[in-house]
Amino acid sequence: MSTKTAGLRDVIAATSSICNVNGTEGKLIYFGYDIADLAEHATFEEVVYLLWHSELPTRSQLADHVKAIMADVALPAPVLDLLRGFPRDASPMTVLRTTVSALAMFDPAAADNAPEANVRKARLLTARIPSIVAAFHRLRNGEEPLAPRTDQSLAWNLLYMLLGTEPDPRDARVMDVALILHADHELNASTFAAREVASTLADIYGAITAAVATLAGPSHGGANEKVMRMLEAIGVPEHTESWVTEALENHGRIMGFGHAVYKTEDPRATVLRRLSRETGERAGDTRWYEISTVIERLVRESKGLYANVDFYSASAYHALGIPTDQFTPIFACSRIAGWTAHVLEQYANNRLMRPRAEYVGPSPRPYVGIDQR
Repeated sequence: MSTKTAGLRDVIAATSSICNVNGTEGKLIYFGYDIADLAEHATFEEVVYLLWHSELPTRSQLADHVKAIMADVALPAPVLDLLRGFPRDASPMTVLRTTVSALAMFDPAAADNAPEANVRKARLLTARIPSIVAAFHRLRNGEEPLAPRTDQSLAWNLLYMLLGTEPDPRDARVMDVALILHADHELNASTFAAREVASTLADIYGAITAAVATLAGPSHGGANEKVMRMLEAIGVPEHTESWVTEALENHGRIMGFGHAVYKTEDPRATVLRRLSRETGERAGDTRWYEISTVIERLVRESKGLYANVDFYSASAYHALGIPTDQFTPIFACSRIAGWTAHVLEQYANNRLMRPRAEYVGPSPRPYVGIDQR
């Protein structure tokens, strides 16, 4: 007997060893490792290796892994030319979606679905998505893209190539932790889209293009952008209580709260709350963190809802100097690790995904000639 539920909510669509989201206990686990432990001790590159290979790397494995990623981080000239041709007012997510798809045309082995070939393409995508995001941001502002520094981390390079200055090591670490926190989250909409496409044995570029397109949908990505717009609308901590009270009385939605899975605090929000405070203090402007803490208290008291991953990531990213419309593309810079891990897992034990729909249309009826209608 088939199971049906709106939006496939809580329907088990695949088995996976990659990520365990325990909504009751507020736990997020990557291959057995708690997200809080990884955020405290690991680097993003280590977590990428873990998601692809199911184990944390040794020192020599990590060195080889990082070297291989950084060998692909620079964008080829034809890709840069493509970015130069896009309208300057194009949506960054539309640009990213289109460019990820275009990468396949510059890879002679794009259609090779051998495991080794797909790991190579996963590395390339993980290396180049941050470069695409940063390059288009600079081009749309009339600046030339910056060449990446292969002696630095992906997080360091993301900030450097995006903002144009060498980041403070503490800010680079904040970015590194944020990438770890967003790296995977089981079968969310974009990851499911990637696995669905991969189940047809389409190439990995097609699967990731679908994931990026799905992330761009406002019901999936963009929540932290909306959080930042809300913080800016409030403006100062002194206005927060009246603003939130009025919004709640008018049945307005306070962005960054509640989650489809977590019934307690999102464990990623726990880490990001601290990062928001620290980055604000370092930037000399803690008002966005202060506004956020008041909103969090009021929503918790009035609605019983917990902050999710998007809520404090907004003020943390803003304190790093990241433009608000780059928040969702930066999510993709992190989630590419999880997307590719799931695609690799799908290819390894593939079965075409073919769900059914419950028919609720008209009962059988005869054809009526056009003159009798």
